[in-house]
Amino acid sequence: MRDEDFDAYEEDSLVATGRAREVAWEAPEHHHTEKGSDWYWALGIITISGAVTMIIFGNVLFGTVILLAGLVTALVSSKQPRIVTYVVSPRGVRIGNELHPYSTLKCFYLDEEHHRNVQLLLQSQRLFVPLLIIPVPDDAVEDIEYILEERLPEEHLEESLGQRVLEFLGF
Repeated sequence: MRDEDFDAYEEDSLVATGRAREVAWEAPEHHHTEKGSDWYWALGIITISGAVTMIIFGNVLFGTVILLAGLVTALVSSKQPRIVTYVVSPRGVRIGNELHPYSTLKCFYLDEEHHRNVQLLLQSQRLFVPLLIIPVPDDAVEDIEYILEERLPEEHLEESLGQRVLEFLGF
């Protein structure tokens, strides 16, 4: 994501120090990589090969599951990401319509060295979504850090290996 992917962020309710109490901006929910016909051909070949192999070994059900997984992957990967509103406020971090109160978050990290753009990483106490990754516009970094450092400890966090592999594959 580049700066033009972000709608200008808004500084709301300035406190006496001149720092924002709430920062809001809009950005795509994830980075979208256009996939060429070669990518879809490779997906099709891998999917059909896997399904045929499973059918040869007598596992028709698993072969059908592989075909469905390939079809769903092709459909999902071609879809453009929706634009989401992100808000960092005294109540918590809101992603779209879902509020993540600070009581459910363990720590944060602003990754300014990421190759696409600055990212806010939030470690959550949730079992299935332990790391929230939020794209941040460059001009909002200081205000976001000011709000978060009063409420959460800052610890070095990194994207998981699975996330990096999916990014490499174009998801």
